[in-house]
Amino acid sequence: MSPSTERIRSLALAGHAGAGKTTLFEAMLHAGGALTSTGSVERGSTVSDTDPMEKARGHSIDASIASIERNGYRIHLLDTPGYADFRGPALAALAAADTVAIVVNAANGIEHGTRSMMAYAKERGLARIIIVNRIDADGVDLPALVDELREEFGNECLPLNLPASKGHSVRDAFFQTAGDTDFSSPGEAHQRIIDQVVEIDDEVMEHYLEAGESSLTPTEIRDALEHCLRDGHLVPIVFTGAREGVGVNELLELVERILPCPRETNPPPFRDADGTPFAVAADADKHVVADVFKIVNDPFVGKLGIFRVWQGTVRKDSQLLVDDGRKPFKVAHLFRLKGREHVEVDEALPGDIAAVAKIDDIHFDAVLHDAADEGRIHLEPSAFPAPMYGLAVEPAHKGQEQKLSQALSKLAEEDPCFRVEHHKELNETVVRGLSDLHLKLMLERMKSRYDVDVITHPPRIAYRETIGAGAEGHHRHKKQTGGAGQFGEVFLRVEPLERGAGFVFDDETKGGVIPGQFMPAIEKGVRQALDTGAIAGYPIQDVRVVVYDGKHHAVDSKEVAFISAGRKAFLDAVSRARPLVLEPVVDLEVSIPNHYVGDVTGGLASKRAQIMGTDSLRGGETLIKARVPLAELIDYPTQLKATTGGLGRYAMAFSHYDTVPPGVQKKLSEAWKPKAEED
Repeated sequence: MSPSTERIRSLALAGHAGAGKTTLFEAMLHAGGALTSTGSVERGSTVSDTDPMEKARGHSIDASIASIERNGYRIHLLDTPGYADFRGPALAALAAADTVAIVVNAANGIEHGTRSMMAYAKERGLARIIIVNRIDADGVDLPALVDELREEFGNECLPLNLPASKGHSVRDAFFQTAGDTDFSSPGEAHQRIIDQVVEIDDEVMEHYLEAGESSLTPTEIRDALEHCLRDGHLVPIVFTGAREGVGVNELLELVERILPCPRETNPPPFRDADGTPFAVAADADKHVVADVFKIVNDPFVGKLGIFRVWQGTVRKDSQLLVDDGRKPFKVAHLFRLKGREHVEVDEALPGDIAAVAKIDDIHFDAVLHDAADEGRIHLEPSAFPAPMYGLAVEPAHKGQEQKLSQALSKLAEEDPCFRVEHHKELNETVVRGLSDLHLKLMLERMKSRYDVDVITHPPRIAYRETIGAGAEGHHRHKKQTGGAGQFGEVFLRVEPLERGAGFVFDDETKGGVIPGQFMPAIEKGVRQALDTGAIAGYPIQDVRVVVYDGKHHAVDSKEVAFISAGRKAFLDAVSRARPLVLEPVVDLEVSIPNHYVGDVTGGLASKRAQIMGTDSLRGGETLIKARVPLAELIDYPTQLKATTGGLGRYAMAFSHYDTVPPGVQKKLSEAWKPKAEED
């Protein structure tokens, strides 16, 4: 029998690579009765790391999902990749959870992945807990780590239990206030939590100040605690040693007794067809609203759409719609997941995570619902890191172009940070990801799944063009070949816009010098020039075009004449408007051992990098933050590996477009061979 929505929990394990998330995931499943024995990352026998590439490398590449049924509770666990290279599946999985557990390696402390996942969970409004794992490792300084966590993430981070017996057990500090611990005391930790929790409600705070904790009912404390978790006013710290099972049972008890249920969390931002916020409620009797957060193209099951139910009940054999589609699909089979295993179930309640198979229209971020009369319900697009690292790919064997296209499309369905671009003018297919490793593994996956070999080479950089000043342009298009001719004359001016503003087209003609019916043709001609570029063959952006005068002929003026006149008048204006080439600039973060700082910063300086700052990390590492033109980073993975002996790691995200140096612009312009324009 299914538990009620109030007894459903969902917890995503996130954090830096090497924190022990997969081992903890395995230990929780075992302690919760879902596994008879625990698997091992080293042996490749865990529930979550089932892909051959995950087993070979000893770390997660994809998010994995499994459930625990115990004490009348259902706990959905999501294990997410820790490497920044695979941030797409990790962030997508976090969006399906009510609580995010940031797992921290006690020996390594706060790392890059710790910070980034904490920031994402906070921005998304998710309840957060911090799990300090590997507390039984030699030489760990847990009191110092707690101080660092509070300094980094705020005083709302407070221990909910405490390590004891030199890290070989843990002791509750919320429900019990006695016992020996390795530092602090249960009573002191309990007092700090209560002081923090009562601040959230003025009435509770007043009762507490007047008569102490004994004046508060368990319901008042529980309600205040739930409010604190939902608002981020409390971020509990708990301790585990997952490899030996230390603190795992205690963690599951805290999940059941303290973490919010689906009725107590902040749902994602749904909107209706008009863009008005659509409030979902974790009510099993309302219309179904569910969000697809993961797609798996399984060679045996077919396309699998994995979703979180936010409202209503999804039942086997029921009918559901995808987005604003009008043709429903039948839920012929409804699955709950246990890693790669699919367990068939009859229903999924609010808070449940389930899957349907072989639905062609289903896609990542699709909204599933059963209310055709209420119009479309959609989610605001999720924020993901921009995939900036690119490779141009082509099939290694002739005749496999279609097979390659289909395989890439299926891979792109599964990872929101893997993008496929087809550049018709260059006859080039470019795949983009978060790093060289990300793309390498995606192409390996394509080879193993779909038997497609590819040849790769660096793609063209996505340069853009713009203007640095205002100017005017003019062109008269006149063609007479017997019979009706072609005539159109256009005067326009161009003005630079701020970066990222795009394109604006305005008509300021007066007196009907150009009839309104021809204005779309002029704009079409201008847009043709925007696409093909003016000085280096790259798209033009951040320009305002104002048509202010012109002439037409009652007989000879045609759309084709004004298309040509508009395009050439625009190119004439751009040539006078200090044309510029823009290049993409990325924010780069490089984590390296301290003794490589000089070599790495020197190497970045040679790449026109702007060093934005450095942070000291635990474990003798430094985080270098820089802004670098993307064109300078084509070979950076290889260079960083050579400089640091393979110990350096990096992540990058798009920052902005900026002008290239004059020498680079000259080189790009000279390399461009524009086609001769027809008269």
